Amino acid sequence: MKSYKHYKISPEHTGLTIENYLKQVLHYSGRKIQKLTRAKGILINGRSAFLQKQLKPTDSLRVLVIDDISYGVQPEPGSIEILYEDDFMLVLNKPPYQLVHPTGQTTGGTLANHLAHHLTEHGIVSTVRAVHRLDRETSGCIIFAKNARSQFLLEQQLKDRSLKRIYWALVQGIVAPPSGIINAPISLHPSLPNHRAINAKGEEAITHYQTIRNYSNESLLELTLETGRTHQIRVHLAHLGYPIIGDKMYGVRSPLISRQALHAAQVTFKHLGGKGAVTVNAPLPPDFARMIDFYGK
Repeated sequence: MKSYKHYKISPEHTGLTIENYLKQVLHYSGRKIQKLTRAKGILINGRSAFLQKQLKPTDSLRVLVIDDISYGVQPEPGSIEILYEDDFMLVLNKPPYQLVHPTGQTTGGTLANHLAHHLTEHGIVSTVRAVHRLDRETSGCIIFAKNARSQFLLEQQLKDRSLKRIYWALVQGIVAPPSGIINAPISLHPSLPNHRAINAKGEEAITHYQTIRNYSNESLLELTLETGRTHQIRVHLAHLGYPIIGDKMYGVRSPLISRQALHAAQVTFKHLGGKGAVTVNAPLPPDFARMIDFYGK
């Protein structure tokens, strides 16, 4: 039996089209609206509705509830560390060297596979939805939405920059000035596959940095993203002349760590249930902590 959500149109929304009401008020994505249209799942006063119909305060809108029917990935037993969870989302602590989602020839062993298994154990059927990305070698906080609406709202927070991400990085050199803003557009590298490069015609990319501590010829930085381009922090710091230690793609290898020393230390977001701001921290992984101890001696 089909299930519908019922909405009474308030006077302030008079004149909005059904499509605009779904997008602006209910925060439905364009893709979900298409699904609802194909399923004839949008009813106005009990009848199938045209998306461009303008609404009146006397109208009664009913929208079909479309539940997830799969996880989008194959559930696999595996360890996950949950830093935060509520009815809308989870924040996981991604270990280094693990992919977030299956890609290419890697179909299993990812964070998404293990999260899907966790959901099966709790009787939850929900497509695994990562709200942002982390490189395979980067550790720390990553957000997953539990449903399409939560994903849309969290992605809106990314766009309006109310969802804040803080990273820690160990870089070569003593950074000068000790704090600042890197505003340099990024695009695909013209010749190296999978690489990114600074390019005046690229997409806007803005990174804020602050030195936490200097060592003999290394710096520990705290970085905040305004945008989220692929490899943004790595490319920006290399462009500035302070590549991340261990970054084999944009810097140099290190005998102290077998990956880039980059960690997603903290995320802050607006609670989707209206309970104010939430801040979640991820502890430093052992390889990163050992480097700090080594340089601090």
